[in-house]
Amino acid sequence: MSVLTAPAAGAAEPAAPETVCTINDKRVGELSGLASDGENRYAINDGGSRIEIFVLGRDCGVRKVITSPTDPFDVEDLARGADGTLWLADTGDNRKQRDTVALHAVTPQGKSTLYRLTYPDGQHDTEALLLDRSGTPFLITKNVLGEATIYRPAGKLASPGPTALEKAGSVSLKTTDTPGGPVGSLGSVLVTGAASTPDGKVIALRTYTDAYLYPAPDGDVVAALGREPVRVPLPNEKQGEAIAFDPDGTLLSGTEGAGQPLRAVRGAAALVADRQGDARAVAGDPQGNASSGGSGVPVLPGIVIAVGVAGLLLFGVNRLRRRARR
Repeated sequence: MSVLTAPAAGAAEPAAPETVCTINDKRVGELSGLASDGENRYAINDGGSRIEIFVLGRDCGVRKVITSPTDPFDVEDLARGADGTLWLADTGDNRKQRDTVALHAVTPQGKSTLYRLTYPDGQHDTEALLLDRSGTPFLITKNVLGEATIYRPAGKLASPGPTALEKAGSVSLKTTDTPGGPVGSLGSVLVTGAASTPDGKVIALRTYTDAYLYPAPDGDVVAALGREPVRVPLPNEKQGEAIAFDPDGTLLSGTEGAGQPLRAVRGAAALVADRQGDARAVAGDPQGNASSGGSGVPVLPGIVIAVGVAGLLLFGVNRLRRRARR
């Protein structure tokens, strides 16, 4: 699968992200996951020594903090279930050394339930979590050199578990020239977050530089991620990892760092339905598969990949050192 080649004549273009507010509270300095119920936005930091979910008003001010004494290893993403439960993806593993990863289901009152998970094929670093309409969680890996892999529980979640995961599919993205991120153009293929609309009909994956919106009319996550997405550039985010949808279809994005903006692409979800038929015509393929040209930059040569991987490894080591100092 590759990204959309170009819009057909008359197809709507994604609006440029606009700043809706700035997160100035120093307690939210490593924004990694985001969710929204329309009135409030819910934010989590990368890492931490206890569960903390910051409830933000529409002005980005912290209204309250939902806490639990549970000490997670490396929280990377956040999703909100239909019943209001907040799911934290404790799945970061830069060094690929964890025997288990975990999900934490947290009620608005702060009661948390731990679900440990095991991969069927070794360790992975994962920063993206999706919930489908039934509440089934899907993890999408952050893969430097190849396809991002999609995993889901092989059976009913057990607490504390572990519950075995199974491979459900994979996603491939091409590099783009959208500026931003900590590791150059390599960052444009690294999946750093995920989200879905409340009705489950649109699914988003994000990288450090772009968002990809997939149609899921029947709510099937795996089928959706096999379709042609709409690419929404999110330029100049220094370390963009957070993404969410407001109930009206507005796409929200945010980045780590103190005093960083929360940005919105209004009407983003509607673009998926508008663009889906046009994408097939542009690609010249009735099945909707894009041509090899793609909207991304040509695949990076080996030396560039090697340099990018070295930069990403250094970036990961620096993050681990930063956590160790806490």
